[in-house]
Amino acid sequence: MDVRSVQRTRPVQRVATPEERGAWRQGVAVAVATGAYGVSFGALSVLAGLDVWQTCVLSLLMFTGGSQFAFVGVIASGGLAAAPAAIGSAVLLGLRNVAYAVRMNPIVGLSWWHRLAAAQFTIDESTAVALAHTEPRARRIGFWVTGIGIYLGWNATTLAGALLGDVLGDVRAYGLDAAAAAAFLALLWPRLRSRQAVAVGVAAAIVAASLTPWLMPGLPVMIAALVALVVGWFNWLGARDVSGGPAGEERR
Repeated sequence: MDVRSVQRTRPVQRVATPEERGAWRQGVAVAVATGAYGVSFGALSVLAGLDVWQTCVLSLLMFTGGSQFAFVGVIASGGLAAAPAAIGSAVLLGLRNVAYAVRMNPIVGLSWWHRLAAAQFTIDESTAVALAHTEPRARRIGFWVTGIGIYLGWNATTLAGALLGDVLGDVRAYGLDAAAAAAFLALLWPRLRSRQAVAVGVAAAIVAASLTPWLMPGLPVMIAALVALVVGWFNWLGARDVSGGPAGEERR
């Protein structure tokens, strides 16, 4: 057989682009930083009165850190009688994932099972890593690597924190929440290149910080999100083309 014909039939291996490799690195880095924070949740959940199994089920099924901390925080302050308020707080904080799902729907994959599986992994970090890239494949890599990596790490460290809660003491003193926030900020920072993006970030932070002491968990986040919607809808501080419309808008 001709050697050249064999070479022609041999499948060509696809080489990952620099952006795809970057999505892998970012996804793994964010997963490690955020997953470690699960130790805090596991320990705090047990201290709030939940047992190890209840704590692990929350991480397996709910899997949204803000909602989980809000739930155990309300339980810790009011016991089982506060369960309705705890559930309400968790639901309010989880509503932001619905908005993420709308944005991630065309990114995660075309098949229905891709989209069904993606529902469990659609969180702040997986959305941020995906949208930090422009290539479609890099976005998919960033979403899945981050989401699955955090899910595995978060559940493993939740179990560790629940089992070692008494040994660890006050887990808030370890500053693990700062590591997760720093990883998220590192993804957000490169996107703050325009006046509008900076204004949205600053305004949303001020609104959330101002309302947090006065409203139940979840509401400050939802109200702060409205800032971005209003600014984006009216294109305040956004660049405009010579026709008077937003930048990039096609002339008719």
